[in-house]
Amino acid sequence: MDVDGVRAETGRSRPDAPHPAAGTGPDPGDRRIDDAVIVGGGAAGLCLAHRLATAPGPDGAPGPHGAPGPDGRARTRLTLTLVEAPEGPLRPAERTWCSWDTGPGDFEDAVTASWTRLRVWGPDGRPVEAEPAPLRYRMVRSGPFERLVHDRLASSPGARVLRATAHEVREARGKGYAAEVRCTAPGGQPLTLRARHVFDSRPLPRVPPHRTLLLQHFRGWFVRTGAPRFEPGVADLMDFRVPQPRHGLAFGYVLPLAPDRALVEYTEFSRTPLTTPAYEAALRHYTHRVLGLGPLTVESAEQGVIPMTDARFPRRTGPAVFRIGAASGATRPATGYTFAAVGRQSRAVATALHRGRPDVPPPHRRRHLAMDAVLLRALDTGRVDGPRFFTDLFRRVPMERMLRFLDGASTPWEEFGIGLRTPVLPMLRTAAELPFLPHRAAGRTETSPR
Repeated sequence: MDVDGVRAETGRSRPDAPHPAAGTGPDPGDRRIDDAVIVGGGAAGLCLAHRLATAPGPDGAPGPHGAPGPDGRARTRLTLTLVEAPEGPLRPAERTWCSWDTGPGDFEDAVTASWTRLRVWGPDGRPVEAEPAPLRYRMVRSGPFERLVHDRLASSPGARVLRATAHEVREARGKGYAAEVRCTAPGGQPLTLRARHVFDSRPLPRVPPHRTLLLQHFRGWFVRTGAPRFEPGVADLMDFRVPQPRHGLAFGYVLPLAPDRALVEYTEFSRTPLTTPAYEAALRHYTHRVLGLGPLTVESAEQGVIPMTDARFPRRTGPAVFRIGAASGATRPATGYTFAAVGRQSRAVATALHRGRPDVPPPHRRRHLAMDAVLLRALDTGRVDGPRFFTDLFRRVPMERMLRFLDGASTPWEEFGIGLRTPVLPMLRTAAELPFLPHRAAGRTETSPR
């Protein structure tokens, strides 16, 4: 449903007007050198801009500018420019990002809705429902999130938002700064931004070489029903009561916003996206035949494609140029979730940069990527039945433990126990063959990660 570079649609235009902090850009003769230029105003770019603007101290904790840290030294803010696409066809429509967390975070004011009970419907029609305390599932809409971060940037000395189209990021050795970002302002004038470090969140033109590539593709409706049909306190993460494709798997997804309002989505894991009419037909079937919602109004829609792959994404393309977000592999290969990993990554990047040791750490642990690679291959080959696989896991593993596992917060011992509750022989066979499979290049792929 989401983010940095984007095949999303809505039934209405983007509701947010340009924020006062979002200037059209510096004068072409501006010689400012930023500590950081962030390219892309999706989840990754906004999260990192916020982290840099709130001045982490030497201990990594954010604090007010000028206030002493634990070692007695004054905190200092970094200068930064956040480059966002201007109004027009390059600027994505409003998007939805979801994740689970243990409590209020830095972006609580942008949370549209949250749920403390979660449910998974098996293909046999039996639900698994639980309260995964202390975790809760949260929805963030990109419009409120962007306005929240822009407000914080506007009050931060040295931070600015630039509406421009970024064309090129390149090293700039021997010029007193490390990198340049070549842009075009909305009026057509060329701009060159100069920085000591550049963090690029733009989607890659193609997926790096990989052994397995599935697409998580979806279309969602924000609906209003003629009568109360939803349980506002319960979110349906996966509903396998939908017809299954010949290859891959499909499920519904329901996030209630009120007794008569919800985001209802149809999702597939497969090799090829559907046409928009095919998604619409699947959503009509799901809302009327499966959910029995009766008369409803579709207030808006969103659509996207998320690569789910065991490819390894480069996190650094030069001494001073880094990739962040989905472009750096922040999307969890077996689930498509990105937002939580982006939050952790931005915190680590800001701390490292403030300490003078810029780095973008791996978004996921190696053992989790290895497990995801096995699962993706097993799903792609059909060795495991996707709906049954996920339903059985949620039935056999406590909900809170499953969510921590999906978010990469489980222990090796917990992961061993979860592995014993999967189809062991097909998974072992898949794990044994993976090292001998070649990595293949892919064609161009548009992304829109959760």
